[in-house]
Amino acid sequence: MPVPHSASLPDDIAHALAEGRCEDPFAWLGPHGRGQARVIRAYLPSARAVEVIAHHSDLVLAKLAPQQLDGLYAGAVPGDAPYRLRIHWPEAIQETEDPYSYGLLLGDLDLHLFNEGRHYRLGHCLGAQLLRIGEVPGVRFAVWAPNARRVSVIGDFNSWDGRRHPMRRRGDSGVWELFIPRLSAGCLYQYEIRGAQGLLPRKADPLARQAEAAPGCASVVAGNQDYDWQDQDYLAQRAQRQSAQAPISIYELHAASWRRRWDPGRPSLQWDELGDQLIPYVQQLGFTHIELLPVMAHPFGGSWGYQPLGLFAPQASFGEPEAFKRFVDRCHQAGLGVILDWVPAHFPTDAHGLARFDGTALYEHEDPREGFHQDWNTLIYNLGRREVMGFMIASALHWLQEYHIDGLRVDAVASMLYRDYSRKSGEWVPNQYGGRENLENVAFLRELNRVVRQRCPGAIMIAEESTAWPGVSNDIEHGGLGFHYKWNMGWMHDSLRYAQRDPVHRRHHHRDLSFSLLYAFSERFVLPLSHDEVVHGKGSLINKMSGDEWQRFANLRTLFCWMWTHPGKKLLFMGGEFAQAREWNHDTELDWPLLAQAPNAGVQRLIGDLNRLYREEPGLHARDAQGDGFAWLSADDAAHSLYAYARYAQDAPAIVVLLNFTPVPRPGYRLGVPAAGSWRELLNSDSQHYGGSNLGNGGLLHSEAVPSHGQAQSLVLNLPPLAALILRHGS
Repeated sequence: MPVPHSASLPDDIAHALAEGRCEDPFAWLGPHGRGQARVIRAYLPSARAVEVIAHHSDLVLAKLAPQQLDGLYAGAVPGDAPYRLRIHWPEAIQETEDPYSYGLLLGDLDLHLFNEGRHYRLGHCLGAQLLRIGEVPGVRFAVWAPNARRVSVIGDFNSWDGRRHPMRRRGDSGVWELFIPRLSAGCLYQYEIRGAQGLLPRKADPLARQAEAAPGCASVVAGNQDYDWQDQDYLAQRAQRQSAQAPISIYELHAASWRRRWDPGRPSLQWDELGDQLIPYVQQLGFTHIELLPVMAHPFGGSWGYQPLGLFAPQASFGEPEAFKRFVDRCHQAGLGVILDWVPAHFPTDAHGLARFDGTALYEHEDPREGFHQDWNTLIYNLGRREVMGFMIASALHWLQEYHIDGLRVDAVASMLYRDYSRKSGEWVPNQYGGRENLENVAFLRELNRVVRQRCPGAIMIAEESTAWPGVSNDIEHGGLGFHYKWNMGWMHDSLRYAQRDPVHRRHHHRDLSFSLLYAFSERFVLPLSHDEVVHGKGSLINKMSGDEWQRFANLRTLFCWMWTHPGKKLLFMGGEFAQAREWNHDTELDWPLLAQAPNAGVQRLIGDLNRLYREEPGLHARDAQGDGFAWLSADDAAHSLYAYARYAQDAPAIVVLLNFTPVPRPGYRLGVPAAGSWRELLNSDSQHYGGSNLGNGGLLHSEAVPSHGQAQSLVLNLPPLAALILRHGS
């Protein structure tokens, strides 16, 4: 049948479609008019023919006629009934509903909340969402690109042709949307965006909930399966397990290099395999939590995950999203919490990522003095922009809610707090008051922590923050940033510097250890010996220690006892628990054969015993953040590099700790203790069980009414060399 003149497109519109410049495809494609005046247009480059068929039968309603360019078809199709398109491709025939026959998809409230930065379930709003419209299954795509001239969905379902599925812009929201019928989970897709200066590199979806495995950089349509969680008992107790009064001991690991498979094409353990091996190992060692270096989708493995591009998608090399949920669920059922490192400070410059996403500085700052991180060659989020702030908060909530994650360790907080961080004079922009504080980022961090506390009861937020910014872990209502915990970087640097010194020189640096108690209760702290201390030429923990081999192992054991008895929660990076000798290499697994050697196995046994002691003795954890939970007994014996202190908890026996940081045994050493009676030697790091010389006190000691160290009662002890003793009052 001849095509009515009204079905034809103006030449300029036809050429705009062909060149991918059409800004409003719904104005021209799909059904237009009603009844006898209805015209249907479709633009399907390379199609040989297009028929319109009845929705519920094979009845051909019309055959669309070719127009002035390849793939453009149009025809009069009277009536208002829904229809399908039968598309004759060179090698196949496809039947599908017309994407341009559907009305508006996202609700005005969704768009309003997004623009206000208050849509906290963005992972189920923007991005690729499986849904049904009436009887028709498909995928709704939605992406924020306010300065784009045109946005198209491209994928393995349309030959990556940006002309096939241009999207509809939703007013001033900056959001583009399109429903593509008959697509299913597993499809690969990206966005093709035309900015003011022309076509941009293909972009991955910022809200994708699944990503293609590297070296691919496409997004994946994620499934909607409801996971059957079995961790209700754990979550019910989580707030108590993660409180400031609870024992928290964290095993930090890089999932790709803890253990590896003997498969060069796919070396990383999958989540199920990792769960089989890691969970019983961490349980045996007595840790309460694991902390994973970032598992958000990242293009470069050498970044260890700290340059992520998929803030809603797990890294594909470890398995599908459902597998990660199983892993977390299994951890919880085994009594282990799961903490993720999360990176809101910066993102990589990869062309397929967020960088100049719509041709403009959308997620980042335009001015490189604010938007470019010189140390890491990355871009800095513009968290003062409401949509970006909301995007990041929604990412945090996505991991906490969708994956039941128990906490986020927020990376590089110090770089977020100061506008002049790692910048010289003239390389940074002052705030509105002329100061160096980044007020927008401070507001973001407070809002992030406020929302997490409100929506994720029991989850914890931990700041990696290395400066003297006040109140990082204080309540927002009292002027703080609202984190639950802060990494104690000062304790870490001072302790490692001290342990690296030859014992003969330690007397001159006695305050390196004692100094941390001057501020130990100013924040709620985590004591970290993290991955950052065993890379980039810093060597392993064991090789930081001074002395010969025996002394290095003894020093490390004493350092660990100092860490586990010092106020604050604990974090140890993988390999440290058995004194890995080699600096960490993310491309190889840990040196597990070392456990066949007695000194390394001894260190591992010590970590297990310290964790069990830490959990079982309230004096070692219940007042971690309270000054009345700690008291020095001897803080000034620099001549002997000796330290002694007590730990307390309500209705629990006192704990006394002695540290001898010289290789000299000290028999008959008198120490004042806070209570009369018997004192049991709970742990001696010089035990031969741990690889020591086995000098000790026979298990039980009794105090004498001889004043010492400001105490009315005292003990006479044998202090082993380069060792720690942990004593408990009572039998």
